Amino acid sequence: MIVELFPLAEATGQAATGVTKILTDFGIDFHSLLAQVINFSVVAYVLWRFAFKPVAATLEQRQKKIEAGLKDAADIRAKLAATQQETLQILQKAHAEAAQVIDNARRAAKEFSEREQKAASDRANEIIEKAQQAIGLERKKMLQETRGEIARLVVATTQKVLAKELSDFERSRFNEAAAKELTNV
Repeated sequence: MIVELFPLAEATGQAATGVTKILTDFGIDFHSLLAQVINFSVVAYVLWRFAFKPVAATLEQRQKKIEAGLKDAADIRAKLAATQQETLQILQKAHAEAAQVIDNARRAAKEFSEREQKAASDRANEIIEKAQQAIGLERKKMLQETRGEIARLVVATTQKVLAKELSDFERSRFNEAAAKELTNV
């Protein structure tokens, strides 16, 4: 039967007897070997079809999911870094704007304070000027009253000293002379 499987070996008789001799020397039964090869092939096919192939597909899907997850993680890291950079830039910009607002507020407060101080100083100067004018007017009024009183006293004293009544012309002349004397003093 072995000869039937190996037609080429049949042509060369010596080769066929050599193969048969080797198989018999090792105690290999060709029919058992053939049945075992067929059984192994069927079991290998069933395992491949129903066990290895689904497991391999599942492993491949998991591998793809893992790769996608790693890619997503890398993308997220990149986005996170970009977001952190943007946040840092926004914070720096906000800090600069806040500093500018503070400087503007300080400048405005200083200008307001200077304006108010100048206005208060101007009002104080106006009050002082008005007070000085009022004092000057009061002084002039008092001097005029004092001159008039002194002139009246001089005339009264002169009248008593001279023991006579003065005329209106003499009285005014004495008043003017007394006023000139008081002005010079």
